[in-house]
Amino acid sequence: MAKGPVLIELDEDAPAADVSKAAPVPDIAPPQGQAMQAAARLAARKPSVLGRWFWGLALAVVGAAVSVAAWNFATSLIASVPVLGWIVTGLICALVLVALLIALRELAALGRLSRVDGMRRAADAALADADLAQARAVTQRLIAFYRGREDTRWGRDRLAERVEEQFDASGLLRLVEDELLAPLDAAASREVEAAARQVATVTALVPLALADVATALLASLRMIRRIAEIYGGRAGFLGGWRLTRAVFVHLVATGAVAVGDDLLEPVLGGSVLSKLSRRFGEGLVNGALSARVGVAAMEVCRPLPFSDRHRPSTRGMVSRALGGLFSKG
Repeated sequence: MAKGPVLIELDEDAPAADVSKAAPVPDIAPPQGQAMQAAARLAARKPSVLGRWFWGLALAVVGAAVSVAAWNFATSLIASVPVLGWIVTGLICALVLVALLIALRELAALGRLSRVDGMRRAADAALADADLAQARAVTQRLIAFYRGREDTRWGRDRLAERVEEQFDASGLLRLVEDELLAPLDAAASREVEAAARQVATVTALVPLALADVATALLASLRMIRRIAEIYGGRAGFLGGWRLTRAVFVHLVATGAVAVGDDLLEPVLGGSVLSKLSRRFGEGLVNGALSARVGVAAMEVCRPLPFSDRHRPSTRGMVSRALGGLFSKG
């Protein structure tokens, strides 16, 4: 059966809706640097006791098995083919010698990192107690620490001439920053900016899954090692991992693995992250977070704490590193 027209009665007394007063449509949330945050939390995660025991025992068992297998192989080869057996034995001895040299180098690298940590703690104590004698001792340790580096010769000579002119701990350590550490700070800042550009570019242009996480982690590891070398740490494999974990623990503990529009405003000219493509916005955020990782690495690797005048600005580094990747139009 056909239906007739439907009559809808309108309430003429009801006020007309004002479209201009309607709530704005919320913007899509900008990317928050999941790759860099994942890399930071992954590196900062503290291994469990059971995990340490497992890997320690596994390494001991594998090492024992390999050693026994190599010994049996060498002795059986000596019994069957003496000349070839002694050649293989010599090769095994050479391999063991190289492994011992690598272990000694790792121990030396750990000792050098410990010296840097010791000088930074002594400088903190000298500043806290306003102890001029301790500040002078730290200064002499720094001069001796950098004595073999030609790029610090001018700063060391200037510092040695002006040490006796300072009569308070803070003034003396500021002089050390001005004359000796300022060029190293500039070199470390350039490394941070280069790593931030690399992470931002790869994240924005490479659409492969997990490529941004791998790039962020590898670039951060390389950047931390380079910063350690600039400040004199020269971390080996074990020392580099220890240093990297200290940097990421510092980042996670201080909540510095988050970034917002305020950090990128000098680069982008305003809160426009939500207007960018997802990959490009994620690249900028990951680059900014890489800069924050670099600043934390400078604080960890530097043999003196930063004064307010020399403290690196994360926002400034982000602006210099990523400013060329985005045109404000």
